[in-house]
Amino acid sequence: MAGSPRITSVVWGSMEVEGLEPGKDFKLWPGGGRPWDWRETGTQHSPGVQPADVEELLDNGATVIVLSRGMEERLEIDPATLAFLRGRDVTVHEAETTEAVRLYNELAGTEAVGGLFHSTC
Repeated sequence: MAGSPRITSVVWGSMEVEGLEPGKDFKLWPGGGRPWDWRETGTQHSPGVQPADVEELLDNGATVIVLSRGMEERLEIDPATLAFLRGRDVTVHEAETTEAVRLYNELAGTEAVGGLFHSTC
């Protein structure tokens, strides 16, 4: 299995990820990733990250998930999402974006990690 792409830079409103074009928000998983378009699942800051947002990470082999809460931790995580992941024995980490990036990059060397990253609020 290919490792998860590392995040090389994160600043307000912009992220750089190995092998991908720079962008604002990302879905990453073992072997790849893509921009995260909230409109696909109707995600909003509240109630936050939806179960449908994380399904693609699992479908691509992630067994550990890092969920960023935004730079100011305004992005919530729907309790249904946490229940969905825990029901599949997935280890979940939630953190402010810069801490989430640090943790994700650390895990990318040893785990089948996926993540959702929001680079603003």
